[in-house]
Amino acid sequence: MTSQHLTEAATSRFVRIREGELDLQLHYNDCGQGERVVVMLHGSGPGASGWANFNRNVAPLVDAGFRVILLDCPGWSKSDSIVCEGSRSDLNATALKGLLDALDIERVDIIGNSMGGHSTVAFALRYPARLGKLILMGGGTGGASLFTPMPTEGIKRLQGLYRGPTIDNLKAMMDIFVYDTSDLTEELFQARLDNMLARRDHLENFVKSIEANPRQFPDFSPRLGEITAETLVIWGRQDRFVPMDTGLRLVAGLPNAELHLFNRCGHWAQWEHADKFNRMVLDFLTH
Repeated sequence: MTSQHLTEAATSRFVRIREGELDLQLHYNDCGQGERVVVMLHGSGPGASGWANFNRNVAPLVDAGFRVILLDCPGWSKSDSIVCEGSRSDLNATALKGLLDALDIERVDIIGNSMGGHSTVAFALRYPARLGKLILMGGGTGGASLFTPMPTEGIKRLQGLYRGPTIDNLKAMMDIFVYDTSDLTEELFQARLDNMLARRDHLENFVKSIEANPRQFPDFSPRLGEITAETLVIWGRQDRFVPMDTGLRLVAGLPNAELHLFNRCGHWAQWEHADKFNRMVLDFLTH
C-alpha cells in the first residue's frame, strides 16, 4: 500500500489480546509493508484515536519503507473500554505487548504523544528487548512541573470535557491545545465531538478511573537511567498541558536523549509542525 491509498477505513484492523490480566479487543491501523515497524501511541483527550492523532505523520514513514501501526489504547476510539484503577501507563504498555505478540512483531520503534509518551516509557522499562528507538512528545514521565501549578490549565479543561462532553467544552480545551488555532476547523471539532459521543462508555470509564486513582500516570523519573534506547524528545514551548520542563527532565534522565523545542507550538507538535516533525523523525530513525 502506497501512501496515496492510505485511509483510516482501508487500514482499520481489530485483534483480540490476552496479556496478563487483560482480555480485550483492540483496534489499530496497519499502514505500509516495511520490515521495520513504527508504533504510534496517542494522547488521552476525549475522542482521541491513533488516526486522529497522527494522520499528518503516517504517509512520509510509509513512503520511506516503514510499516506504521497506530494503536487505539484501551478505553479510546474503537478499542474496548476499561476502568483503570492502577497505572494507565503500564496498562497501555501491556496492551501494546499483547498487540505485538498477536501480530508476531518482535521489535519496534515507538512514537508516543502525551499519554502515549508515558506509555512508551513504561514499555521501554518493561520490555527493553522489544524496543528500537523512542520519540516522545508532550509526555513521558508523570512528575510534577517545578514551575507550573499542577494540574495544568490544559489537564483541567481535559478532565472538564470528560465530565461535560459538549462542543463548547471541546472548543475551550482545543483553544489552548495548539498555539495557532486558525487550523482548527468546525469539521475537526465536529469529528472529534462525534467520536467522543459515539463511545460514552469511554468517557464514563475515564472519569471512574480518575476517581479510583487520580495518579493515572506514575512518575518514572527515578528509573529513566535504565532506558538506553536512543531517544528524541520533542516539545512545544507553549505547551499548556504538559510544561516543557518535563521534557528537560526526560533529557536529564535518559542517557541517550536529545531535545528539540518548537516555538509557537502547543501540545500537538506532530500536527502543528507536521512537515518539520516528519523530516526530523525520518532523519532520527534512519541514522
